[in-house]
Order: sequence, then C-alpha cells, then structure tokens
Amino acid sequence: MQDLHALVLTYWKTALSVGWSLYIAVLAMWIVMQKRAPVSTLSWILSLALLPIAGFFIYYFLGPQRLVKQRLKRLRSRANAHAPADVALLRESGKQAPAALQQMAALGTGACGLPVSSATEIQFLVGGAETFDAIFEAIRQARHHVHLEYYIFEPDAIGTALRDLLVERAREGVQIRLLIDSLGSKRIGNRFLAPLREAGAEVALFHETRIGRRMRPVINYRTHRKIVVCDGKVGFTGGVNITDEEDRRARDDAYHDVHLKMEGGVVRWLQTTFLEDWTYATGDPANDIDQDLPLLMPHVEAGEIPVQIVTSGPDTFQEAIHRMHVAAIHAASRRAWLTTPYFVPGEPALMALTSAALRGVDVRLLVPRRSDSLVVSAAARSYFAELMAAGVKVWEYRERMLHSKTLVVDDDCAMIGTANFDNRSFRLNFEVMAVVYGPALAKPLGAQFETDLHSATLVRDLRKQPFLRRLGDSLARLFSPLL
Repeated sequence: MQDLHALVLTYWKTALSVGWSLYIAVLAMWIVMQKRAPVSTLSWILSLALLPIAGFFIYYFLGPQRLVKQRLKRLRSRANAHAPADVALLRESGKQAPAALQQMAALGTGACGLPVSSATEIQFLVGGAETFDAIFEAIRQARHHVHLEYYIFEPDAIGTALRDLLVERAREGVQIRLLIDSLGSKRIGNRFLAPLREAGAEVALFHETRIGRRMRPVINYRTHRKIVVCDGKVGFTGGVNITDEEDRRARDDAYHDVHLKMEGGVVRWLQTTFLEDWTYATGDPANDIDQDLPLLMPHVEAGEIPVQIVTSGPDTFQEAIHRMHVAAIHAASRRAWLTTPYFVPGEPALMALTSAALRGVDVRLLVPRRSDSLVVSAAARSYFAELMAAGVKVWEYRERMLHSKTLVVDDDCAMIGTANFDNRSFRLNFEVMAVVYGPALAKPLGAQFETDLHSATLVRDLRKQPFLRRLGDSLARLFSPLL
C-alpha cells in the first residue's frame, strides 16, 4: 500500500513538473515572439513563471500587444497641403527650428509622420483653474465644432460644468464630439452622458473595459491624451484632466499642472490626432469626416512660432515621444530641465540624462516627493543615486501632487504634453506632445520651473534614508520595465 501511495505521489510530482515546464515554455515563446526589449521580456517571463495559470491570464489581459489604428489619408493629405505655407513663413521670418534642432524635428516627422507646423499664438497655462477658464471660453466662441479627448473626465463640479456647457453649445447647433477613456473615466455613466446625447452631441468610449468586446482585451492600452479642438483653429493639450483634483478653486490640494493653448496651423495636427482616435474608437467609416473636411481643416494663416505635434502609442514601434525626449537631451548644450510626476526611465533616457550632466549641461529633474503611486515613487528614487553621481540635480516637489510633464532644453526647445517619463507612457499609452522651437515657450516654462523649485527640496544624501526604504526602492526598480 505504501509503495502504491509513493508511486502515485511520484506520478503527480512528475506530471506537475512536466506541466509547469510546458507552461513556462509556451508562455516564454509567446512573450519572446512579441519582440520587445530584452529586459522587459525577461521581466515578464520571470514574473509570470512564479504564477502558474494565473500568469497566463495576467499576460493575456495586461501583456504587451501591437494594435492597428488606421491613418485617415484624406485628412492627412489636406493637413499636409498647408505645410509648405507654414515652412515658407518660418523660413522668411528666420524663426525655423534652430539648426541644432532641425535633425530632431526631422526625427519627430519620421517617427510619427507629423511635420513641423506653426502657431500664430501660444499661451502657457499654469494650473487647472487657468486652463479650464481658457477652454470654456474657447468652447463658447466655437461656431462649427468642438472636439474633446480625455483620459480622465470626472462627473464632479468641473466635469458637470463642462458637460452643461457642451449641452448648451450642442443645442445651439455646434457639433460636439467627446471621446473619453473608459478606464480613466470609469465613474462617468449613461445618466451623466444622457443630456449630451439628447442635445445631439456624439460621445464615444476608448477601449471599453467590458470583457468580450474583443478577442483579446486591451485594458492595458489607454488613451492618455488630453485634446480640445475648437473650429479647427484653437487647440489645447497638456497634463490637465477634467477633474476637481486639478482645480484649486475646488480643492486646496489640487494637482500642480500646466497646459498649452495654441492657435494657427499646428491645430490641424491636433485635429488629425483626435479624428483618427475617434474613427478608431467608434469603428465608423470616415465618410462624415471626409465630407466636412473644409470645416474641420479650415484655412488659417501661417504663424511665426514653430511647433510640432508628436504622437506615440502601441500602434507603432517607433516610440516617437521617447525618441524626442532622448534627442532633445542629447542636443542640450546649456540646460535640460525635466518635470514629470512618474520617473521610471529606460536605459536610453537614463543614459541621455547622465551623459548630458557629465559633459557639463545643467540637468535638473523635478518629481513629486510622493506621487499617487507608491511603487512608482519608490522605483523613481532608486535612480536618484546614479543620476546624482553624474551631476544631475534632483528636486522633490513637496507641496502638492506634481502632475506637469515638461522639458526645457537651452532657450531653443520646450516640450509639454501628456506623456510621463516612464515605460507606460513611452510604449503602452496613446500620448501626444507639443514641441515648441525657439524661446516662445522655453522662456515661460523655464521661469515656471525655477518658481516650482521654491516649493521643492534638493535631494542630497540618500544614504541617510532608512535601510528598509532603500531596500523597498531597489525592489520596486525590478518592476521598472513593467510600470
């Protein structure tokens, strides 16, 4: 009897060993075939190897995959038709991208297909209150259409006020299209959206989270973009979502954030980005868009401010926003000042920052002392020693949650957008960024950076931190490729 029991036990041990080995082999093959970065691939394999069966479902729901998103050819052709006028005026005015940055501009075009354009005016907006006031006023002035795309749209005070304004404009005959991320805006329900739809506005959800909508769920791939376009002439982008958490009129602890208002030809590329996202999310053909192209892409005068819209997402391998950050830091000769709420750099970005500091560039990093993700905050701290050893000055913003996503390079280049400085933004989320060449944005953004340092603390000696905290930071860093 004992021999039989031992034989059965041996059989099950062997079966489990073989099954576990097959599970690891199949899972590893699946992950390897995604052709991702080796560190990320190994991190997924090692992490999921410890979670038999459950690991399969984790990777199925959250693992990397390549999405296909159609480019609207007629839309891009019309937008490109105006590009020569922008370039000609910039050349005549002597306000093209500086020679040192023209290769960077070419990189942006090659990576995402959007050329350098121009703005007649830009307005740097600090804080949610200033941003919301400017957006509301632009919506009141719209005559044909208002397009909005947001990751977070909350049914709170500011969200309700914006909804009611959109309802009012829709009833007045203005075409309203609202695209919201279904996960980021999960608190919005049909009851909240009903007045919009009843008024004739169109509302769509990006990547619905309900299981069964697709053969393989896309819950891990969100639109993190914040876009507003009014009449194809005025556009907004930056870090501010539609939530009371961004408005100090509603909350004393509201996020510290910045945004950008643009007028002129550059708005065509924000419009293009929105409409391609809209067509992808709704699954509708682009017939209505093609019919309305003259109104969606109206003729606007070229301006003297060179601006480039850069987009990235899991529908391309190019990682355009990641590349533009790295290229800008490499191009810096005097300063590179980076602000980000989530700092989990890959090897190229970390090398760019430390290399710039080692060659004498004033490299500064401003992050929140504590973000809304403890794991990400811990992972970020694990990089501080390496940065500081190379000469990078690291500051922690202490007053509120810092949510700005900006980079200032010398006096010739400034970036503001939706992308955090981490793998999720660079590879998994749909993001958008405005790159302004010349001093038009670099000057006010640099001044705001220096103002923010008054509410920040310079990180000096990490060795004085408790051992357990340093250990936790190091452990969190192991998950950096997955964050």
